[in-house]
Amino acid sequence: MKTLSALRDDRVIAVVRAPSVPDAAALCAALAAGGITWTEFTYTTPEVTTHLRRAARAGHRVGVGTVLTAEQAERGVAAGASFLVTPGCRPEVAEAAGAAGVPVVLGALTPTEVARAVDLGAAAVKIFPARAFGPGYFKDLRGPYPDVPLVASGGVNAGNAAEFLGQGALAVCAGTDVVPPEAIAAGDWAEITRRARAFTAACGAA
Repeated sequence: MKTLSALRDDRVIAVVRAPSVPDAAALCAALAAGGITWTEFTYTTPEVTTHLRRAARAGHRVGVGTVLTAEQAERGVAAGASFLVTPGCRPEVAEAAGAAGVPVVLGALTPTEVARAVDLGAAAVKIFPARAFGPGYFKDLRGPYPDVPLVASGGVNAGNAAEFLGQGALAVCAGTDVVPPEAIAAGDWAEITRRARAFTAACGAA
């Protein structure tokens, strides 16, 4: 509940998918300077556990995403991940998260998958890809699932983030709109901060 309360207040998770991350701690600091304090490093990023360790040791709130197996979940937690994210309903990941006492955000798209994620103990349910049905889909899901925390991921940007939040999303995931791989690779932290600030300002319209 503490995690959900913090996410409800902060409303944005930056999702990092990049072939190169020169300084994970500096990246998280740049995001925090722009108002985003939740960072998800994904298993599609090389050396992800190294990045998790560096950022976590610097005191940043980091999680690991694209988690598909229990082994990946365990490695992520050992490296400092304080939350786990999956692209779909992954029972073994949910079980590993429960054993480690770490909240998991399970991916889903259909109403049936949302129910499955809840049954598996998801702290929140990530609707992915959110672009598939748009912001109005979140209002539709709130009908049968008024108490399920929903996170919008996939196709969310500064132009539509406020609408997703306004239609019932607890939080949104910011991808390349905030953390483009080229800016990360170049270590252009000022640009990352600028993008994060613009994104959080747009969310303020919700």
